[in-house]
Amino acid sequence: MSEQKPCRSELLEWINIVSFAVDDVKLFLDTHPCSAEALEYFEEFKKQRIQALKEYAKYYGPLTVDTASPCSDHWTWIHEPWPWQKGGC
Repeated sequence: MSEQKPCRSELLEWINIVSFAVDDVKLFLDTHPCSAEALEYFEEFKKQRIQALKEYAKYYGPLTVDTASPCSDHWTWIHEPWPWQKGGC
């Protein structure tokens, strides 16, 4: 069974959505640090963001330094289109 490669543009869009949710709830938590509901929301979307970044890095190269894995003598993402370039589906 082969794993299907996700659509680059859809994955980037999802990363933007969950990143916005994380950033937005962080602002809310600045003024409501004891909100259990907001903390739960933050943790859930943080997990989704990390997972999406790892999935993107697996297929297209890292977007952030924490998803980079220097397993060779050079950075392999230089061979793929940059996230802002055409090249997704």
